[in-house]
Amino acid sequence: MASVETCRRQEFIKNGGVELQERIASMGGRKSLRMFSETELKIASNNYSTELGRGGFATVYKGVLSDGNSVAIKKPKTFSPEFTNEIVILSHTNHRNVVKLIGCCLRTELPLLVYEFVPNGTLFQHLQSPEKNFPWERRRQIAIETAEGIAYMHRGSSQPIFHRDIKSSNILLDDTFTPKVADFGISRLRPSDETHLSTMFPSGTPGYVDPEFVRSNQYTDKSDVYSFGVVLIKLLTGLRPVLSVQGSVCALYDHFLSTINDNFLSEILDTNAVKEENRGQMEKMAMLAKACLQVKANERSSM
Repeated sequence: MASVETCRRQEFIKNGGVELQERIASMGGRKSLRMFSETELKIASNNYSTELGRGGFATVYKGVLSDGNSVAIKKPKTFSPEFTNEIVILSHTNHRNVVKLIGCCLRTELPLLVYEFVPNGTLFQHLQSPEKNFPWERRRQIAIETAEGIAYMHRGSSQPIFHRDIKSSNILLDDTFTPKVADFGISRLRPSDETHLSTMFPSGTPGYVDPEFVRSNQYTDKSDVYSFGVVLIKLLTGLRPVLSVQGSVCALYDHFLSTINDNFLSEILDTNAVKEENRGQMEKMAMLAKACLQVKANERSSM
């Protein structure tokens, strides 16, 4: 028994458990995160039998805890410091439009993260669905509440957060289509007394990345604003962030700005959403998206 406990303790240390506790304490994050055992999560997930989604670094499974609450369990393919980072970041958040981290398991070969279960997939999946039964009022409300979640990260959390990968596939939808911003693996807490985060290399998803960040390697809250502007375009058009236009590969934001500047906005609005009675609202959202996509960050509004 002692050797098993020693092994678990070594895994806890290897997975950044000690560092994690120190960082959360020093940065004032909440200490109510639940520590799960590996056995608990195996039972909850029926040995990881129901897959919810997968990415380049991890797979997410559905689980049901002993109290009957459903959860999402993120299981990495290999160890990455991004998982410890995500725990630290989400320990600073408490907002209905930001996915909630319930707890984690660090006494295992690879760390496991446990989130609230958000049952309705991602915004990307709904916008790319062949049916596209996604009415305008729902899109508008998702835009408003996503903005509230990002604004909270920038101004309302215990320490300001740069998300750094705002995109439609990182916006989860619950059973009432309430959006929850998710995936904080590359997010960062804003350095004290600094307005930006300096990085060696640009990060994020092609089609969503702030071009000023690419030039300067300085990430600010206005970089998240830029990415949110691309999300607004997706809500308006249903198009992918990188697309083919007349045989050439083109970023959605370039295509959007070209059409709006030439007064051809109506040609790219999603026909599944546009109606005469909501055209005015769609045009206002298009103007807001254009404001978010200003080349110079200081010309963009805050969230």
